[in-house]
Amino acid sequence: MNKTELIALAAESAGLTKKDTERVLNAAIDAITASLVKGEKVQLSGFGTFETKTREARVGRNPHTKESIEIPATRVPTFKASKALKDNIAK
Repeated sequence: MNKTELIALAAESAGLTKKDTERVLNAAIDAITASLVKGEKVQLSGFGTFETKTREARVGRNPHTKESIEIPATRVPTFKASKALKDNIAK
């Protein structure tokens, strides 16, 4: 499912227009993104938790040249599914 399909399904389910649903979805994504940029955790009950984790700097290897390269430390977004979501998927 892509974003357009998600908007269409949510609009139909909520009885809203696709345009209104797209605005709501974009606002939710923007709010989650802004919170993650600040280093905050976003918990959605029954769905899961979005947060950022820090990957330490490490030494990698170029597979073509076998040369060692430095990979810098970075922050990456992560998602942990809630128990309710896991249980629903397992059915």
